[in-house]
Amino acid sequence: MSSTSPTPSAGSPPSGGLLGGKVVLVNGGSQGVGAAIARAAVREGAVVAVTGRRPEPGEALVVELAAAGGTAVFVRADLADAAQAKAAVTRTVETYGRVDCLVNSAGLTARGTLLDTTPELFDQHIAVNLKGPFFAMQAAVADMVGRGAPGTIVNIITSSAHGGQPFLAPYVAAKAGLAGLTRNAAHAHRFDRVRVNGLNIGWTATEGEDATQRAFHGAGDDWREQAAARLPMGRLGRPDEIADFVVFLLSDRSGVVTGSVIDWDQNVLGGLD
Repeated sequence: MSSTSPTPSAGSPPSGGLLGGKVVLVNGGSQGVGAAIARAAVREGAVVAVTGRRPEPGEALVVELAAAGGTAVFVRADLADAAQAKAAVTRTVETYGRVDCLVNSAGLTARGTLLDTTPELFDQHIAVNLKGPFFAMQAAVADMVGRGAPGTIVNIITSSAHGGQPFLAPYVAAKAGLAGLTRNAAHAHRFDRVRVNGLNIGWTATEGEDATQRAFHGAGDDWREQAAARLPMGRLGRPDEIADFVVFLLSDRSGVVTGSVIDWDQNVLGGLD
Protein backbone atom coordinates (compact mmCIF):
# COMPACT_ATOMS: atom_id res chain seq x y z
CA MET A 1 0.00 0.00 0.00
CA SER A 2 1.23 3.48 -0.78
CA SER A 3 -0.05 7.01 -0.88
CA THR A 4 0.91 9.21 -3.81
CA SER A 5 -1.13 12.25 -2.83
CA PRO A 6 0.55 15.22 -1.18
CA THR A 7 0.08 15.22 2.56
CA PRO A 8 -2.46 17.86 3.60
CA SER A 9 -1.14 20.73 5.65
CA ALA A 10 -1.39 20.35 9.40
CA GLY A 11 -4.26 21.85 11.28
CA SER A 12 -7.81 21.20 12.37
CA PRO A 13 -10.49 20.16 9.90
CA PRO A 14 -12.86 22.94 8.87
CA SER A 15 -15.96 23.57 10.96
CA GLY A 16 -19.51 23.97 9.72
CA GLY A 17 -21.76 21.58 7.87
CA LEU A 18 -23.09 18.23 9.04
CA LEU A 19 -19.54 16.85 9.28
CA GLY A 20 -17.71 20.02 10.29
CA GLY A 21 -14.46 19.12 12.07
CA LYS A 22 -14.67 15.42 11.20
CA VAL A 23 -12.06 13.16 9.61
CA VAL A 24 -13.70 10.72 7.19
CA LEU A 25 -12.09 7.68 5.59
CA VAL A 26 -13.92 6.34 2.54
CA ASN A 27 -12.74 2.92 1.44
CA GLY A 28 -13.40 2.38 -2.24
CA GLY A 29 -13.74 6.13 -2.52
CA SER A 30 -12.04 6.86 -5.82
CA GLN A 31 -15.11 6.39 -8.03
CA GLY A 32 -18.82 5.61 -8.06
CA VAL A 33 -20.73 5.71 -4.79
CA GLY A 34 -17.55 6.10 -2.76
CA ALA A 35 -16.43 9.17 -4.69
CA ALA A 36 -19.89 10.71 -4.30
CA ILE A 37 -19.65 10.13 -0.55
CA ALA A 38 -16.23 11.80 -0.44
CA ARG A 39 -17.59 14.83 -2.31
CA ALA A 40 -20.59 15.09 0.02
CA ALA A 41 -18.40 14.74 3.11
CA VAL A 42 -16.11 17.56 1.97
CA ARG A 43 -19.11 19.72 1.13
CA GLU A 44 -20.36 19.16 4.69
CA GLY A 45 -17.09 20.30 6.27
CA ALA A 46 -15.04 17.11 6.63
CA VAL A 47 -11.51 16.33 5.54
CA VAL A 48 -11.29 12.99 3.79
CA ALA A 49 -9.02 10.13 2.91
CA VAL A 50 -10.08 7.92 0.02
CA THR A 51 -8.70 4.52 -0.85
CA GLY A 52 -8.60 2.60 -4.08
CA ARG A 53 -6.48 0.15 -6.05
CA ARG A 54 -5.82 2.45 -9.02
CA PRO A 55 -4.04 5.78 -8.42
CA GLU A 56 -5.38 7.62 -11.48
CA PRO A 57 -9.02 8.08 -10.41
CA GLY A 58 -8.00 8.53 -6.78
CA GLU A 59 -5.52 11.29 -7.56
CA ALA A 60 -8.01 12.96 -9.92
CA LEU A 61 -10.62 13.04 -7.17
CA VAL A 62 -8.15 14.57 -4.71
CA VAL A 63 -7.38 17.32 -7.23
CA GLU A 64 -11.09 17.89 -7.80
CA LEU A 65 -11.80 18.17 -4.07
CA ALA A 66 -8.88 20.53 -3.56
CA ALA A 67 -10.11 22.74 -6.40
CA ALA A 68 -13.45 22.92 -4.62
CA GLY A 69 -11.73 24.12 -1.44
CA GLY A 70 -11.61 20.76 0.31
CA THR A 71 -8.81 18.77 1.89
CA ALA A 72 -8.26 15.18 0.81
CA VAL A 73 -5.58 12.54 0.50
CA PHE A 74 -5.56 9.40 -1.64
CA VAL A 75 -4.27 6.17 -0.10
CA ARG A 76 -3.55 3.42 -2.57
CA ALA A 77 -4.80 0.19 -1.06
CA ASP A 78 -6.24 -3.15 -2.11
CA LEU A 79 -9.02 -3.74 0.40
CA ALA A 80 -8.95 -7.47 -0.35
CA ASP A 81 -5.74 -7.52 1.70
CA ALA A 82 -6.52 -7.26 5.40
CA ALA A 83 -3.14 -5.71 6.14
CA GLN A 84 -3.73 -2.96 3.59
CA ALA A 85 -7.25 -2.37 4.92
CA LYS A 86 -5.81 -1.79 8.37
CA ALA A 87 -2.89 0.24 7.05
CA ALA A 88 -5.29 2.63 5.29
CA VAL A 89 -6.66 3.55 8.72
CA THR A 90 -3.14 3.97 10.06
CA ARG A 91 -2.25 6.26 7.15
CA THR A 92 -5.35 8.37 7.79
CA VAL A 93 -4.46 8.71 11.47
CA GLU A 94 -0.88 9.65 10.54
CA THR A 95 -2.18 12.31 8.16
CA TYR A 96 -5.03 13.84 10.16
CA GLY A 97 -4.45 12.63 13.72
CA ARG A 98 -7.52 10.42 13.99
CA VAL A 99 -10.46 8.79 12.23
CA ASP A 100 -13.92 10.01 13.22
CA CYS A 101 -15.94 8.34 10.48
CA LEU A 102 -15.40 5.27 8.31
CA VAL A 103 -17.30 4.29 5.17
CA ASN A 104 -16.76 0.89 3.62
CA SER A 105 -17.84 1.36 0.01
CA ALA A 106 -15.49 -0.95 -1.89
CA GLY A 107 -17.23 -3.89 -3.53
CA LEU A 108 -16.79 -6.78 -5.94
CA THR A 109 -19.81 -7.80 -8.03
CA ALA A 110 -18.29 -10.44 -10.32
CA ARG A 111 -20.98 -12.95 -11.24
CA GLY A 112 -21.27 -16.54 -10.02
CA THR A 113 -24.07 -19.01 -9.26
CA LEU A 114 -24.16 -21.69 -6.60
CA LEU A 115 -23.23 -24.27 -9.26
CA ASP A 116 -20.46 -22.48 -11.16
CA THR A 117 -18.70 -20.37 -8.49
CA THR A 118 -15.11 -21.50 -7.99
CA PRO A 119 -13.40 -21.47 -4.59
CA GLU A 120 -11.15 -18.72 -5.97
CA LEU A 121 -14.08 -16.47 -6.92
CA PHE A 122 -15.77 -17.14 -3.58
CA ASP A 123 -12.59 -16.17 -1.72
CA GLN A 124 -12.30 -12.96 -3.78
CA HIS A 125 -15.83 -11.94 -2.77
CA ILE A 126 -15.19 -12.68 0.89
CA ALA A 127 -11.91 -10.75 0.79
CA VAL A 128 -13.30 -7.58 -0.78
CA ASN A 129 -16.88 -7.54 0.51
CA LEU A 130 -16.37 -8.86 4.04
CA LYS A 131 -12.81 -9.35 5.22
CA GLY A 132 -11.62 -5.90 4.11
CA PRO A 133 -14.48 -4.09 5.88
CA PHE A 134 -13.96 -6.25 8.98
CA PHE A 135 -10.32 -5.29 9.43
CA ALA A 136 -10.86 -1.66 8.44
CA MET A 137 -13.52 -1.48 11.13
CA GLN A 138 -11.20 -3.21 13.58
CA ALA A 139 -8.51 -0.57 13.07
CA ALA A 140 -10.90 2.39 13.03
CA VAL A 141 -12.75 1.32 16.17
CA ALA A 142 -9.43 0.72 17.91
CA ASP A 143 -8.50 4.34 17.18
CA MET A 144 -11.86 5.63 18.40
CA VAL A 145 -11.87 3.52 21.57
CA GLY A 146 -8.20 4.27 22.23
CA ARG A 147 -8.98 7.99 22.23
CA GLY A 148 -12.17 7.54 24.23
CA ALA A 149 -13.98 9.36 21.43
CA PRO A 150 -17.27 8.68 19.67
CA GLY A 151 -17.28 7.64 16.04
CA THR A 152 -19.53 6.51 13.21
CA ILE A 153 -19.27 3.81 10.57
CA VAL A 154 -21.45 3.18 7.55
CA ASN A 155 -21.15 0.00 5.52
CA ILE A 156 -22.43 0.02 1.95
CA ILE A 157 -24.14 -3.35 1.56
CA THR A 158 -26.80 -4.31 -1.03
CA SER A 159 -30.49 -5.06 -1.24
CA SER A 160 -29.39 -8.41 -2.71
CA ALA A 161 -28.19 -9.38 0.78
CA HIS A 162 -31.79 -10.42 1.45
CA GLY A 163 -31.46 -13.21 -1.13
CA GLY A 164 -30.50 -11.69 -4.42
CA GLN A 165 -30.30 -13.00 -7.94
CA PRO A 166 -29.09 -16.55 -8.72
CA PHE A 167 -26.00 -15.15 -10.52
CA LEU A 168 -24.86 -13.29 -7.41
CA ALA A 169 -24.39 -16.23 -5.03
CA PRO A 170 -20.89 -15.42 -3.67
CA TYR A 171 -21.66 -11.69 -3.59
CA VAL A 172 -24.82 -12.32 -1.57
CA ALA A 173 -22.99 -14.63 0.82
CA ALA A 174 -20.32 -12.02 1.54
CA LYS A 175 -22.64 -9.01 1.76
CA ALA A 176 -25.10 -10.85 4.01
CA GLY A 177 -22.12 -11.46 6.27
CA LEU A 178 -21.37 -7.73 6.23
CA ALA A 179 -24.95 -6.99 7.29
CA GLY A 180 -24.53 -9.33 10.25
CA LEU A 181 -21.14 -7.84 11.09
CA THR A 182 -22.68 -4.35 11.05
CA ARG A 183 -25.18 -5.34 13.74
CA ASN A 184 -22.59 -7.24 15.77
CA ALA A 185 -20.12 -4.35 15.82
CA ALA A 186 -22.88 -1.87 16.67
CA HIS A 187 -23.94 -4.00 19.64
CA ALA A 188 -20.38 -4.62 20.81
CA HIS A 189 -19.38 -0.94 20.80
CA ARG A 190 -22.58 0.91 21.66
CA PHE A 191 -21.25 1.86 25.09
CA ASP A 192 -18.09 3.18 23.43
CA ARG A 193 -20.41 5.60 21.55
CA VAL A 194 -19.34 4.11 18.24
CA ARG A 195 -22.36 3.91 15.97
CA VAL A 196 -22.36 1.39 13.12
CA ASN A 197 -25.05 1.29 10.44
CA GLY A 198 -25.43 -0.09 6.93
CA LEU A 199 -27.25 0.66 3.68
CA ASN A 200 -28.73 -2.04 1.49
CA ILE A 201 -28.54 -0.06 -1.72
CA GLY A 202 -30.56 -0.95 -4.79
CA TRP A 203 -29.74 -0.66 -8.48
CA THR A 204 -27.57 2.44 -8.92
CA ALA A 205 -26.09 4.12 -12.00
CA THR A 206 -22.31 4.04 -11.51
CA GLU A 207 -19.23 3.55 -13.67
CA GLY A 208 -18.77 0.13 -12.13
CA GLU A 209 -22.35 -0.92 -12.84
CA ASP A 210 -21.97 0.17 -16.44
CA ALA A 211 -18.87 -2.00 -16.81
CA THR A 212 -20.62 -4.92 -15.10
CA GLN A 213 -23.68 -4.73 -17.34
CA ARG A 214 -21.53 -4.68 -20.47
CA ALA A 215 -19.13 -7.40 -19.32
CA PHE A 216 -21.59 -9.90 -17.86
CA HIS A 217 -24.92 -9.15 -19.53
CA GLY A 218 -24.02 -7.95 -23.02
CA ALA A 219 -25.66 -4.58 -22.36
CA GLY A 220 -25.61 -1.84 -24.97
CA ASP A 221 -25.44 1.92 -24.62
CA ASP A 222 -29.16 2.12 -23.80
CA TRP A 223 -29.14 -0.31 -20.87
CA ARG A 224 -29.89 2.45 -18.35
CA GLU A 225 -33.02 3.50 -20.26
CA GLN A 226 -34.17 -0.10 -20.55
CA ALA A 227 -33.58 -0.67 -16.84
CA ALA A 228 -35.35 2.56 -15.87
CA ALA A 229 -38.47 1.52 -17.77
CA ARG A 230 -38.81 -1.51 -15.48
CA LEU A 231 -38.32 0.34 -12.21
CA PRO A 232 -41.11 1.85 -10.05
CA MET A 233 -39.64 5.36 -10.00
CA GLY A 234 -38.69 5.25 -13.67
CA ARG A 235 -34.96 5.61 -13.05
CA LEU A 236 -31.99 4.05 -11.31
CA GLY A 237 -30.70 5.40 -8.04
CA ARG A 238 -27.96 8.03 -8.12
CA PRO A 239 -24.68 8.00 -6.18
CA ASP A 240 -25.21 11.57 -4.92
CA GLU A 241 -28.52 10.52 -3.32
CA ILE A 242 -26.81 7.68 -1.49
CA ALA A 243 -24.01 10.03 -0.47
CA ASP A 244 -26.41 12.46 1.17
CA PHE A 245 -27.98 9.60 3.14
CA VAL A 246 -24.57 8.33 4.24
CA VAL A 247 -23.49 11.80 5.40
CA PHE A 248 -26.65 11.98 7.49
CA LEU A 249 -25.85 8.62 9.12
CA LEU A 250 -22.26 9.68 9.78
CA SER A 251 -23.36 12.94 11.35
CA ASP A 252 -24.78 13.79 14.76
CA ARG A 253 -28.09 14.58 13.07
CA SER A 254 -28.83 10.85 12.95
CA GLY A 255 -28.87 10.85 16.73
CA VAL A 256 -28.41 7.58 18.58
CA VAL A 257 -29.22 5.28 15.66
CA THR A 258 -26.93 2.26 15.56
CA GLY A 259 -27.17 -1.32 14.36
CA SER A 260 -29.60 -0.40 11.59
CA VAL A 261 -29.29 -1.92 8.12
CA ILE A 262 -31.55 0.28 6.02
CA ASP A 263 -33.04 -0.74 2.69
CA TRP A 264 -32.21 2.13 0.31
CA ASP A 265 -34.22 0.89 -2.63
CA GLN A 266 -37.42 1.43 -4.62
CA ASN A 267 -38.52 -2.20 -4.45
CA VAL A 268 -40.19 -3.27 -1.21
CA LEU A 269 -38.93 -6.41 0.50
CA GLY A 270 -41.80 -8.88 0.87
CA GLY A 271 -44.15 -6.90 -1.36
CA LEU A 272 -46.00 -9.11 -3.87
CA ASP A 273 -48.21 -8.25 -6.85
